[in-house]
Amino acid sequence: MNASLIVADTEERAALREAVGKLVAKYGHDYFMEKARLHEEPTALWQDLGAAGFLGVHLSEEYGGGGGTMADLAVVVEEVSTQGCPLLMMVISPAICGTIIDEHGSHELKSRWLPGIADGSLKMAFAITEPDAGSNSHAITTTARADASADGRSGWRISGTKYWTSGIDEADAVLVVTRSAEALPNGRHPLSLFVVPTDAPGLTYTPIPAALQQPEHQFTVFLDDVAVGPEALIGEAGNGLRQVFSGLNPERITAACISNGIARYALGKATRYATERQVWGTPIGAHQGVAHPLAESYIGVQLARLMAFRAAELFDAGADAAEASNIAKFAAADASLKALDQAMQTHGGNGLSLEYGLADLWFVARMLKTAPVSREMVLNFVAQTSLGLPRSY
Repeated sequence: MNASLIVADTEERAALREAVGKLVAKYGHDYFMEKARLHEEPTALWQDLGAAGFLGVHLSEEYGGGGGTMADLAVVVEEVSTQGCPLLMMVISPAICGTIIDEHGSHELKSRWLPGIADGSLKMAFAITEPDAGSNSHAITTTARADASADGRSGWRISGTKYWTSGIDEADAVLVVTRSAEALPNGRHPLSLFVVPTDAPGLTYTPIPAALQQPEHQFTVFLDDVAVGPEALIGEAGNGLRQVFSGLNPERITAACISNGIARYALGKATRYATERQVWGTPIGAHQGVAHPLAESYIGVQLARLMAFRAAELFDAGADAAEASNIAKFAAADASLKALDQAMQTHGGNGLSLEYGLADLWFVARMLKTAPVSREMVLNFVAQTSLGLPRSY
């Protein structure tokens, strides 16, 4: 099943897709799940992706990247997932953190972090969600206060709690979204972004037990008067909301690509099984009760893929990609779950066997309906922004 044809790859992008697929196929789903079960990082795969230039394909060449586009990164993320290895850290470190730093960071920040993010030698987590502030970033309470250090430098001290922070245990730093101590006349606190090393004194974290089977684990992060220097600030203080939004569209695009990759992986396994498995001398795929649901799932996935790559193209063109990115994430999450469920159903009882490599992806696929943005918030966005309906909040 050649599911890439409907997306009009350039010759270069088709070659990129093939190269990524060949590299990750050497590891495959069994490797991914072994690392997930052992709570180990997929270090070898990550290092190979970095060494091949795939992790930083979209980052500036000046800072060790490939000088490519978000559409190139979308190809990479989708193909990695299509091989049964949906790496959430690819969304977090290169797509969110790498893009934000590349666009808004100082030369010092870019030089310090981007080459390592690109070659896989460094990882960066992203901390925005809080226990009492989910989708409403204006409600965060993690606070950065200006603090003059002993050498006279105007640094900062950060205090607060972050929730559902993925992969911070394997990260060298975390990009933290904070608010100022003082509110504006409208009552809102301006946001600022900081890169905080994970070994900074006062930064601790505890795991959140979760049903997800993936190498990346989730944590509650505590920042207790964490001191950082002026070099840790991304861009200008108080301008963090705009900086955060520059990372949210890449987040939604690449999350959609993980969903689409999971779907392609599942449909590939289902079609092979339906072709090979015979009952009463007939391949089960010859029966419309099996064939039609798989065909319908395929159609849904291809539509979701088209929207994901359309969103990437808009982002690369400097156009407003928010609507397309949100729709892509919404459509891909739904299409992925439907495709995975149908693939499991095609396998019958074997669909629930871990040996067949489908059931262990269900919680990851299901998670993508809720994170990185819930389907309800996407519907709110479309209702209010696309349709012009009154705001509900």
